[in-house]
Amino acid sequence: MAYCKILLVEDDAVSALDMRRRLRALGYGEPVLATSGEQAVEAARAEKPDLVLMDIVLGEGMDGIDAASRILALHAAPVIYMTAHEDPETLQRAKITEPFGYLLKPFEDRDLRTSIEMALYKHQMDHETRRKERWFATTLRSIADAVLTVDRHGRITYINASAEAMTGADHHTCIDRLFAEHVDIRPGGNGHSLQDPNDLLVQPVQSLQSVQSVQSMPACGANPGLHASSFSPRPPFPTGASAARYDDLSGNLPGDLSGQPAIAGHAPLTGPTAMTEAFVHGPDGRAHPIEMSASPLADPDGRRVGTVLVFRDITERRQSEAALRRSVEDLRRTLRQTVSALATASEKRDPYTAGHQARVAELAHAMAVRVGLSGERLEGLRVAGMLHDIGKIHIPAEILAKPTRLSDLEMGIMRTHSQVGYDILKEIEFPWPVAQIVLQHHERLDGSGYPNALSGDDILPEARILAVADVVEAMSSHRPYRASLGLGPALAEIAAGRGKRYDRTMVDVCVSLFHDGFILS
Repeated sequence: MAYCKILLVEDDAVSALDMRRRLRALGYGEPVLATSGEQAVEAARAEKPDLVLMDIVLGEGMDGIDAASRILALHAAPVIYMTAHEDPETLQRAKITEPFGYLLKPFEDRDLRTSIEMALYKHQMDHETRRKERWFATTLRSIADAVLTVDRHGRITYINASAEAMTGADHHTCIDRLFAEHVDIRPGGNGHSLQDPNDLLVQPVQSLQSVQSVQSMPACGANPGLHASSFSPRPPFPTGASAARYDDLSGNLPGDLSGQPAIAGHAPLTGPTAMTEAFVHGPDGRAHPIEMSASPLADPDGRRVGTVLVFRDITERRQSEAALRRSVEDLRRTLRQTVSALATASEKRDPYTAGHQARVAELAHAMAVRVGLSGERLEGLRVAGMLHDIGKIHIPAEILAKPTRLSDLEMGIMRTHSQVGYDILKEIEFPWPVAQIVLQHHERLDGSGYPNALSGDDILPEARILAVADVVEAMSSHRPYRASLGLGPALAEIAAGRGKRYDRTMVDVCVSLFHDGFILS
């Protein structure tokens, strides 16, 4: 056994001599001896013993119980009482000092050793528990997240500094009081104050899903198919009994969160709820948006004894998200204006086809909406439609404005505009394959198109849409070498090439649009 410093408090010289011999024989070394309560207090102050063996009856002056009380106020050491008295009054007084052992004289060496070893072990475990509790208490007080716990009746049992600051509650006055009397949290934007955090854990599954579905709606301008994800952190709390009280300054902490209670008529609970948004009315009288999660508190037997509520102020996050949305919208606006400027620049060289790219983009967008293309791909198609003929900026003006049919050589030069458009756009990092769509908008399903004679699935879906829209708009508009052929011949052309040169679905969609009253601007 390890050596330990023992303070022996014994006023009888013979008994003291015997105890010193026995302690040495048991391997504990020479004890520090005190013969009175006053000496014991001073010895404890000076020597800081690992354990105190205290005789209760010490003659005149303070007795062993009073001496133990004063020693414990100076130095946390386990106390074992030694006495020949076992009357109820003495036992009751001794209990107040929470001794680690009580030896009735006379006692055997094995009883003495067992009491000392158990006292040292229990004291070490208690010290480690208090150290962990202080660590957890400091952590909870210092974290930015607000943490608040209630018992099963909705009475507040713990509140950290962040929760006090956000709610205006004071731990000196709100502990053991009803949650609704001190905290005003309104979940889901419904205007009704949360009366008891336990209610967050006993809602039917359908109700919880309804609340979560509201919170998972995408932000303005986001893809409807994508939802913002959330996390639900589970703070590490130590175990504890439901009857414990949690003064923020005392170091005592909430109980175990790992229970899995089941409420009659409701789904069993296995963990914290998903993060949901709410509003908390703070000491300034204003409503602040928060994100909160509730978790069950359980006793060692798994019975739910309360709820821990964790929430954080998301005012700055909402402001940042709003600023980000404004920034993204500004960037989109700038992109649209830039694309429009590029389209205008290319059309300045060919006044006979002014507006062609915009009308093709409009028709292609309408077709894509009808076939169910996603929001981001719709924007990419619109940009590609606005720029699909940008390569014509490279074509000589006399070819673009020639009032008669082009020769084979001139047609060869004209057909380079797809490749030139690709070369112009390929270095721009669009979030969509704009350059590839522009390159492929004259490709045909049967491989008869240009510039690369692609066929079938090698052609992007957006390029297939653009190909149909381009043909319809070009044939129904005026050209330098001919008047408009009209919408009828244009639709007849794509119908004749349906499933051969043009995508079958895109042709059907285009025809149905015009049959439903679509008009090109």
